[in-house]
Amino acid sequence: MLAAEGRHGPVIHAVTEAAAQAGASVGARVVDARALAPELVVQPADLAGDAAALTRLAHWARRWCPWSATDGVDGLVLDTTGAAHLWGGEAAMLADMEARLADLGQTARLAVAPTHGAAWALARYGDAREVSAPSALRARLAMLPVAALRLDGQTRQTLRRLGLKRAGDLMALPRAALDRRFGHEGKLLATPLRRIDQALGHLPEPVVSPAPPQRFRAVQRLPEPVMDPQPWLSDLFAVLCADLARAGQGVREIRLELYRVDGQASRFQAVTARATRDADHLHRLLERRFETLDAGFGFDTLALEAIRWEPQEASQAGLDGADGAEVALATLIDRLTGRIGAAVRSPDPESSHLPERTARWGCARVPEPPCRPALTRLPAAASGLAGAPSAAPHRSPKPGLLLADRLAPAGLGGGGLVAPARIRPLRLLRAPERIEVLYTVPEGPPIRFRWRRKPFLIQRHQGPERIAPEWWQAPASARLRDYYKVEVADGARFWLFREGVAGDGRGGPPNWFLHGLFS
Repeated sequence: MLAAEGRHGPVIHAVTEAAAQAGASVGARVVDARALAPELVVQPADLAGDAAALTRLAHWARRWCPWSATDGVDGLVLDTTGAAHLWGGEAAMLADMEARLADLGQTARLAVAPTHGAAWALARYGDAREVSAPSALRARLAMLPVAALRLDGQTRQTLRRLGLKRAGDLMALPRAALDRRFGHEGKLLATPLRRIDQALGHLPEPVVSPAPPQRFRAVQRLPEPVMDPQPWLSDLFAVLCADLARAGQGVREIRLELYRVDGQASRFQAVTARATRDADHLHRLLERRFETLDAGFGFDTLALEAIRWEPQEASQAGLDGADGAEVALATLIDRLTGRIGAAVRSPDPESSHLPERTARWGCARVPEPPCRPALTRLPAAASGLAGAPSAAPHRSPKPGLLLADRLAPAGLGGGGLVAPARIRPLRLLRAPERIEVLYTVPEGPPIRFRWRRKPFLIQRHQGPERIAPEWWQAPASARLRDYYKVEVADGARFWLFREGVAGDGRGGPPNWFLHGLFS
């Protein structure tokens, strides 16, 4: 079952059939449900994700009518006025809805009624797939419980104490008396009298349908079929890029659809390294795809759509009219990707302590420009210009492992006397490889190791550099690493690490791995 935060602790948001049979119910406290059935598994509910999914489903439901909206946190409302006959009637439309929702893995209770309030009541408290006629609406609503009138919990509890259990009991009461008892300020929109009038159609309650999601699509319908659609594509790309420019967007993925007269369609897609709305560049990305195009009896409809887009601010080019280096690099990446496919890749670093996670490769893209720090003018006393002694300038350590004075002799344990420079190898293996190492126990430096059936004698080493596991995403059994930079007899330099420490309680003896090679 799923739980959400309530006023007095977590409450049950949704239950499965097994949890319901065990005694769990929506709205009950989690501690009470666990007291009845300790074996219940509770997971936190993703309320924001559910709301977003329901909104997407509301837009998807516009296949049946042009007006749809979310109705609370668990329902949809559709205004099917003038659309039911397109599906063969209201009953056939409900059957089609149920079948299509079942294909999506969703179960639903459906109802058709003349008003929004009546449809809400019948869908939740009526029969499955119920269609209510306008002439029998009042009699049908009178049979439903008062909860079908969309009243708040306190009002329902008051009505229950008064012995008013059905909507018909409220309809039989004098309107003046009902208004005096429940029509006070603060609950004007949810009074029983108002809900009854909305359900019966005496008060209007229109469906407020949100605007459809933004879509960038250009369609060209040709008067006669053509065998070569390329002469008509320039205008199509220009129209799409103009729409993107007015919205301040740039395309990242584009799709071209060519429809033949026999109903067949050819689709071509291209991905860009950065947001762009250059019509000529986008045209060049797709023009090589037409070499194997089968025109059949000709094309009569061309459609160009932006599948994915990002905000793109207008920027000024150079004084000579040339594009910047980032634009040129993005154009090159797009052309190479269009020719050889996904083999074009670029580094995709990630903020992580583990080296193999920080050196990932992904789809080629333009790197983000570096952030330039702001320059602050300091007072004279703070900057050392008013007689105050200034600190000696900081000298960065000499790069590389080419200097022997930074490497301690192998096996002497003197590596800890020199602060190791955190320089990573130029070549990092995709996955660390297991090696056999002779080292000084329990936590001494390595002396010799065997990698890929070849022995190596270590002449110098530097380290260790300890990297602890990331506790927020690593399992409890993860072990720390001690990295060493070593130089062997023939001058080659490697990056080794010992995984674990003897007696750490997270496994047996430590294991050694080779992770990278220096130039």
